[in-house]
Amino acid sequence: MKLPARFVVLATIVALATIAAGAALAQSTQPMDEEYAKLVKEWTTAPQFMSPLVDHLPKAAGVPTTRDVLGYYVGQPKKLTKVADLGRYYRALAAASKRVKVLPAGTTDEGREQIVAVVADEETIANLDRYKGYLARLADPRGLSVQEARNVIAQAKPIYMFTGGLHSAETGPPEMLMELAYRLAIEDSPLYDQIRKNVIVMMSAAAEPDGRDRYAEWYYKYKLAEENENDRVPGPPYWGKYIFHDNNRDINYSQVTMQNWLKFYLQWHPPILHDLHESQPLLYTFSGQSPQNPTLDPILYAELPWFADFELTKMIGYGMPGVWTHAFVDMWSPGYLGFMSSNHNGMLRMYETMGNGGANTMRRTIGAGAGGAGGGPGGPDAGGPDAAGAPAEPAAQGAVPAGPGGRGGPAAGGGAAAGGRGGGLTAREWYRPLPPPRNLEWSMRNNTNYMETGVLAALELTAAFSKTVLENFYRKSRNGIDAGSQEAPYGYVLPAGQKDMTRVAFIVNILRTQAIEVGQAKAEFKVKNAELKDATYPAGSLIVKRNQPYGRLAKILLEKQNYPDPTLNTYDDTGWTMGLMSHADVQEIADKAILDVPVQPVDMLNITGAVKGDGPVYAVLHNGSNWLSTLRYRLKDVKFEAIEQSWKSGATDLPAGSFLLPASPHARSEIEKLGLQAVALPQAPDVKKHLVDIPRMAVFSTWGSTQDVGWVRFAFDHFELSYDLIYKERIRQGNLRGAYDVIVIPSQGRGGAKALIFDIESKGKAYAYTKSADFPSLGAYGESEDITGGMGLPGVAELDKFVNEGGVLITLGAASFLPAEIGITRTVNAARTSAAFYAPGPIVECEITNPNHPIFYGYTQRVVPVRWAGGPLLTVPADERRRTVLAQFPGQDKSVLSGLMRGVAETRNRPAIVDEPVGQGRVILFSTNPAYRWQNLGEFNMLANSILHFNHFPKAAVVTAPSAPER
Repeated sequence: MKLPARFVVLATIVALATIAAGAALAQSTQPMDEEYAKLVKEWTTAPQFMSPLVDHLPKAAGVPTTRDVLGYYVGQPKKLTKVADLGRYYRALAAASKRVKVLPAGTTDEGREQIVAVVADEETIANLDRYKGYLARLADPRGLSVQEARNVIAQAKPIYMFTGGLHSAETGPPEMLMELAYRLAIEDSPLYDQIRKNVIVMMSAAAEPDGRDRYAEWYYKYKLAEENENDRVPGPPYWGKYIFHDNNRDINYSQVTMQNWLKFYLQWHPPILHDLHESQPLLYTFSGQSPQNPTLDPILYAELPWFADFELTKMIGYGMPGVWTHAFVDMWSPGYLGFMSSNHNGMLRMYETMGNGGANTMRRTIGAGAGGAGGGPGGPDAGGPDAAGAPAEPAAQGAVPAGPGGRGGPAAGGGAAAGGRGGGLTAREWYRPLPPPRNLEWSMRNNTNYMETGVLAALELTAAFSKTVLENFYRKSRNGIDAGSQEAPYGYVLPAGQKDMTRVAFIVNILRTQAIEVGQAKAEFKVKNAELKDATYPAGSLIVKRNQPYGRLAKILLEKQNYPDPTLNTYDDTGWTMGLMSHADVQEIADKAILDVPVQPVDMLNITGAVKGDGPVYAVLHNGSNWLSTLRYRLKDVKFEAIEQSWKSGATDLPAGSFLLPASPHARSEIEKLGLQAVALPQAPDVKKHLVDIPRMAVFSTWGSTQDVGWVRFAFDHFELSYDLIYKERIRQGNLRGAYDVIVIPSQGRGGAKALIFDIESKGKAYAYTKSADFPSLGAYGESEDITGGMGLPGVAELDKFVNEGGVLITLGAASFLPAEIGITRTVNAARTSAAFYAPGPIVECEITNPNHPIFYGYTQRVVPVRWAGGPLLTVPADERRRTVLAQFPGQDKSVLSGLMRGVAETRNRPAIVDEPVGQGRVILFSTNPAYRWQNLGEFNMLANSILHFNHFPKAAVVTAPSAPER
């Protein structure tokens, strides 16, 4: 097999790094910890899973190992370290060594600390703020001459930052990093001297502290007995407060823990951020494969394989099998947490090392079942069953089935998506020259050996070429500014005067959170838009100029996503355009004159509402703001009415759905704080109206798939909608109608109704999720004596009874399979897309066919952008469509507004939202998901409207568009 030319280049790289390469195997003269060497050899299941970098541990007087502080070495079977003990060890190490310092990085939802340990030579640690300042200058080189930049680079040192434990079932990285910190601090050899001298190494204690503790407790309670794949038990239903695996998909940084990591990154500017995950055998090192986002600097796409190939070369040189690159994760989506680095001109790095979902030694078969190599039962990152025991949810309905290679990865079917011949994960490929054995025994210590050997190789390369890393960091920052000065689009405008400026503020403040500069125009200005037409914008319009360090990121977030190759699959979403997702007007500007428009810099944009005029009745305009529902809940004891048709008050148009309420200073204050617009009237308009009651609402969650429920909970909490979070236990109790008016079932059970009904398979053993003195993190956000079994058919019967007795059932996305397949809705059926269909989260058109329905209060356009949710293809008989279908997908090629959809015709005229009367109640089926990952704020109002107007839906839908044939 002929190797690509880049491996020839690697030989040159290795030869250039002669000092570091020779030092890697140099014998240290320090005393060695013989007990460590003995135990680590026992815990490593085969000699080929060890390297000479980690088979020993030096001793240093007064500097504690993990055993000295915690009572065990890293990699000891059946030992996981909780967050407080991780912090205790790092602080003990810092207290004993002038080469180590601990920095705070924030506090989680549940009050746990986020900390970062820093390791470098003593001089660097003593002057850490000075080196921090150097990197800040390189991150924003405006005003820095070429010679000044060279002077800064000559004095600066790159920060290489590791994050581990973001996904709580991936338990190895936080353990390994403790040993790495010790080794870097005390081992004396040319290799370590060069790393400490030339690199500042940072590492998180645990990237998701809340989930780390919860998973560790669950592990000690239930998972200690696992010995092989067949012994797998379900994982805990929660990691963090709201979300599970999607903490690595929080593109808008909604979650507190992720916000803290972004703040830390923007404070320190690490040129390299290395995110350590577990799912693939035996170690996958990220190389930035296609599809690649073309807006990112080309330098990045050279750096990624440079590092990955060096690590591959080193580890294969040590005889370690199963190290590979290239054929797994791609560079399309910017939404992963570690992409905060590449999004800000740094270098994202990532590993997937095989893990066992705990600290057990297990017999493993590589390629056995979907995602059989992963960190849970297949590992969340592998696309197999997630750590909670429920099927992991693929990027989109109809995606390529995920084998051990992940979503469309090498073992998922070969061909172009596999990046090779598709022989599976034990086959030899150019990117996997030494494949792993099919059957093996795997331990936590093996996991540590692989990860630690790999990161030491990465640090070796960084230390040998530290100035190149710094130069590239500077050049990417400089190139980003230059690109915005020389290439259209030169900027983006969010015009002032939009009917709902709160959605504009949502976009602006997310941009500002990511350090993208936004300015507010001081006066009216005129420029050419993307169509090269003259456009005039009022004073106060928001301008994002691209000639700034993070102008590339602004373009990535605001532009339409033109997917580069429709034949390629991708690991996650293909569309995220912020204007479309928020239903806000964001205009691309092709005129370089935008760069010269005078602006006032915006820190964070706060929209203050207003009440015009005087009078005893306030009319609050329904212009689409999601904060309108918040107003109703904040004034819960006040009588609210909604007008059912538009009405004009002087020069002000009151759209249908606008609220009427008694005037008061408190109401005025809340209207202003929420950024809403209102007029004071002498009396209520003489138009048809109805009371807006606050419903008694429940949100239903399975125990095995809490993540998409978490996004709905987060949105409800953010907008202050009150609800009870209920599980199978409450459903089975019955009397749902006596307790609730509305039950919302967020998207769950991608496998269809059965997955939602039966949830985690019961195998005769109960798994209690309850709080106790020994396990204080369990039982958060709900308790159960047994999380397995699901609501079952008795639960379905209770839901059916709830609806027939007058309740409103609202199902989102995949949850809409339930009423359609089980027959709660008598006329609605659910189909699935074909194997040829592929739609990883594009933004598509949705046609509102019944604009007078209360669900669409605040929507003025007949065709609106929505995110394709991977829900069912709903089917309604032709004679029922006029009565029940509220919106449908046009399903044409031009209907794909951003991202990729293959097989768009399969969605043609399919209902997007259905309102079906059942008995005395209603079922509202969204095939979309209007509360997706805190992104599609423009759709959320449909859900809020369906809740607030739950008891005032029309008796029969009035359709103005012609009915379509049955679909």
